[in-house]
Amino acid sequence: MEVKIGVQNAARELTIDVEETPEAIEQLVADAVSGDGVLNLKDSKGRRVIVPVAKLAYVELGHGTAGQVGFRG
Repeated sequence: MEVKIGVQNAARELTIDVEETPEAIEQLVADAVSGDGVLNLKDSKGRRVIVPVAKLAYVELGHGTAGQVGFRG
């Protein structure tokens, strides 16, 4: 699943592919926001993305575009 994270004062959003369900990601975001800490996600390649919740602008959950090659219109 593809997760897009908007970070305040950053020109680009972070886009990562994760293996968790949308419900699990939603719970991680809710826990991070209520705890006033950090959002900690692991992508499908084992890398970690850590964002302070004070800098979160938005988190968008969607389906990835696996296997797509070439130009998009």
